[in-house]
Amino acid sequence: MGTLTLRPGGTLAATKLPAAARGLFRRLRYAGAPIGLLFALALAGCDEKAQSRAGGPPPPSVTVAQPVKRTVTDWDEFTGRFEAIEEVQVRARVGGFVNSVEFKDGAIVHAGDLLYIIDPRPFEAVKLQAEGQLADARAKEELAKRELDRGLTLVQTSAVSEQVVDQRRQALQAAHAAETQAEGTLKAAQLNVEFTNVVAPITGRVSRHLVTPGNLVQGSESGATLLTSIVSLDPIYIYFDVDEATYQRNSKLWFEGRRPSSRDTANPVRVALTGETRPSHEGKMDFLDNRLDVSTATLRSRAIIPNKDLSVLPGQFGRVRIIGSSPYEALLVPDTAIATDQSRKIVFVVKDDNTVEARAVVLGPLDDGLHVIREGLKAEDHVIVDGLQRARVGAKVTPKMAQAPAGGKAPAVPADKALAGDKPAAGAKP
Repeated sequence: MGTLTLRPGGTLAATKLPAAARGLFRRLRYAGAPIGLLFALALAGCDEKAQSRAGGPPPPSVTVAQPVKRTVTDWDEFTGRFEAIEEVQVRARVGGFVNSVEFKDGAIVHAGDLLYIIDPRPFEAVKLQAEGQLADARAKEELAKRELDRGLTLVQTSAVSEQVVDQRRQALQAAHAAETQAEGTLKAAQLNVEFTNVVAPITGRVSRHLVTPGNLVQGSESGATLLTSIVSLDPIYIYFDVDEATYQRNSKLWFEGRRPSSRDTANPVRVALTGETRPSHEGKMDFLDNRLDVSTATLRSRAIIPNKDLSVLPGQFGRVRIIGSSPYEALLVPDTAIATDQSRKIVFVVKDDNTVEARAVVLGPLDDGLHVIREGLKAEDHVIVDGLQRARVGAKVTPKMAQAPAGGKAPAVPADKALAGDKPAAGAKP
């Protein structure tokens, strides 16, 4: 509180006043202001200082939560592209004019469904001709067989010579060869008639028709006309490239018996499509290449994904997650509680005296909205999860405990899928 002192000579001095009030007091005193006005100014300065002490704002309110402790499994994440397991380019196998298109563009077709009809009349005529040639060959064979039988009977009585018998035996063999040739010609003609009905070789989704009725198509092997294409959809492959560092780490875990190899174990994978924040499809590993790409130092890998609703199409991108560790106990905090200080990641912790402390942490993977904290936190710490903008390091805050931690719980990996259990044999390759 301010103090007024009456000095000898009738002058008035003021002490313990706010700086602004002291300056105004001096100017009024030198100007010869009345003592009553100076007393009023001193009292006003005292009231102002008292009000500033009593009316200060309370510490800001923040929401805190303790780290979540649970068993987690690290997942490695890669960008992949979906590809069909089966893909067929449907081409004409015989030449001719297209009579009709028997499918709807973009529809699901099944193996054996009719797609195109090519004018079969020229091929049916060739088939009839082949059937006639076969009948003629069979008749000649039958005649040659009878003549041979008679010759064999007559040669016993020396009515015919052995030379005649040999000639008739050769004639029978020639007739039999002619019959075989006629049968082959007939089968080829029948196939050509069959090929005029272009059917789907696999089950899948058909593309648009590339040839309309009335057009002439070629059926030669070198220049067969492309009619449409079909891709299978369920299941579907997703290809992705694993970097060399991740491959080395997973190999080490495999040799230690802490992670199964994807070469001999169908390790589980999860796939999130473009625009999705959480994986929406689950599958299993299906293939690892036998060498790394020398230009990119990556290993081509493949997973197979069920696609019952046929919503995923070949060519789409996806984020592939595959297990990268054995299950372990970890502390997790919401991703919103983590701040960046230049190159460090920090969280703000409220100590027992309600002051704020910045704590540097080492982050693990993001697990369904919660970040794994590898170093820097203890289970009993109170981390600020809401109100970071109001917190200042070293200043007091009013903490409020959160009702529940942000982020959901990620589904656990079954033990039989997360760990192989047996140590790999020596000399084997991951």
